[in-house]
Amino acid sequence: MSLTRFKHLPRSAHTPLKCPYKGASLLGNAAFNKGSAHPESERKEFGLHGLLPPNIQTLDEQVERAYQQYKSRPDDLAKNTFMASMKAQNLVLYYKLLQTHLKEMFSVIYTPTEADAIQDYSRLFRKPEGCFLNIRDHDEKEIDEALANFDTGDEVDYIVVSDGEQILGIGDQGVGAILISSAKLVITTACAGIHPSRQLPVVLDCGTNNEKLLNDELYLGLRQKRVTGEAYDQFVDKFVKAARKRFPNAYIHFEDFGLQNAKRILDKYRSEIPCFNDDIQGTGCVTLAALMAGLHVSDVKLKDVRVVCYGAGSAGTGIADQISDAIATEAGIDKGDALKQIWCIDKQGLLLKSQGDALTPSQTYFAKEDNEWEDKQNIDLLSVIKHVKPHVLIGTSTKPGSFTEEIIREMGKHVNRPIIFPLSNPTRLHEAQPQDITKWTDGKALIATGSPFPPVEYNGTETEIAECNNSTAFPGIGLGAVLSRTSRLSEKMIVAASKALAAKAPALEDPNKPLLPDVEDVRELSLNVAKAVIQTAVDEGLAQEEGIPSDEKDLEDWIRAQMWEAEYRDLEKVD
Repeated sequence: MSLTRFKHLPRSAHTPLKCPYKGASLLGNAAFNKGSAHPESERKEFGLHGLLPPNIQTLDEQVERAYQQYKSRPDDLAKNTFMASMKAQNLVLYYKLLQTHLKEMFSVIYTPTEADAIQDYSRLFRKPEGCFLNIRDHDEKEIDEALANFDTGDEVDYIVVSDGEQILGIGDQGVGAILISSAKLVITTACAGIHPSRQLPVVLDCGTNNEKLLNDELYLGLRQKRVTGEAYDQFVDKFVKAARKRFPNAYIHFEDFGLQNAKRILDKYRSEIPCFNDDIQGTGCVTLAALMAGLHVSDVKLKDVRVVCYGAGSAGTGIADQISDAIATEAGIDKGDALKQIWCIDKQGLLLKSQGDALTPSQTYFAKEDNEWEDKQNIDLLSVIKHVKPHVLIGTSTKPGSFTEEIIREMGKHVNRPIIFPLSNPTRLHEAQPQDITKWTDGKALIATGSPFPPVEYNGTETEIAECNNSTAFPGIGLGAVLSRTSRLSEKMIVAASKALAAKAPALEDPNKPLLPDVEDVRELSLNVAKAVIQTAVDEGLAQEEGIPSDEKDLEDWIRAQMWEAEYRDLEKVD
């Protein structure tokens, strides 16, 4: 069985790791440092005597001590800082601790706590991590020189890049976006086994419109307003070209770009290179998976579904795009016809073509012809629901409480099991609380949320609430793209990923269980998602990797063998 993708970075703990360092230099390198777990043979060979206490510990013992230290931190931001410090000291221990307590730590190393760390980036700064590119160094040669600092001989498989304009619901954070790029890559390793030494976090610093940052004497980014227009587009293009030239097999993940740029940039490159936008495609993929599970429970066919999306930013239009792709694929119809089953609403109400320049490019795609909506005075959410009678209501508006009792009860009048997803993050921005939705629909609603919520009880029945967590989707999609070396990421590959997720939904067996699988099961989920992506890449003729097994069991084994595990390997001295 071929392991061509990672042949020079074996996963097996039994394969020695060549180490060019010794003494304090070794202990200062997070990729090689084992701390108290260095065996006597390595302490002698690499000159570690006197640098470590004498008791040699196992990785599990180190994890237990680290977990006790983690628990002693007074709040989540302090815990986030502790984890960042550990990552800089010992990569294996960091990932082993994270995987051991993934569900507990997820909100600390990612949303919502990572948002706090990003806001305080310049004040918490200790050690740089990732590649910092700024628009003043706009020459492609200079960008390549910066990327060359990360060309260590190991192939880069996965790049996450952000310009920091729209971070995790907290807006423009400038150069602090490097932390969201790093956090996404941590998740790809923890959840899908992408090798940590084969990743690259990048920030494109184009300035910031955040006055607080511009007025902060400690701010580390460019002190100027954001550059837009042609200069911005050229900068992004030069980065993409330089990255593809330096790392020709890299999969590029765009993260937290602004509303005016996210879909436009994705559309520009998606037909040319393997690339992905998690805010658009990842959110769409996991929401589509929850929707598919909900339709199964409610016994509604995808080809018949009517969907209202409230909030038409990057996430809302990305979700609408994925749903229309799935409808078109499932029903065997043109995507234009599939769009007729989706109604998008934003600040101005239902999106209509006549709104012209008030629409973003991505909104224009979902705007209805005016002759499809006669009553132009009533295009608010309640009016649309009364007219459309949707099976599904999805919220990405960041308007708390916007799914009122009247609106939810109106949903329940027209369909037997209304599917309602208040997805806005963080929790305080949710369109409605699951307990209220359950009460207002007499316990009939099928619910998924953008943040974790406890089970809800109604008439003595407890129902678990699914969380639309992108981390059950994007790591597996990325793993499948990397292992297949796909030339691009197609719409069918995203739909296949959604189907793979939906197939594991606990609600398929028990309607009181969640519409999506839990993040605790994410390693196996990522394997299944990657398998679906790879199989679709092969079927579409997009896979460039040779020797991909055709047998399903062999393919699973092939994928699993290439997923990096947090375990110590023997060190081999490099002369």
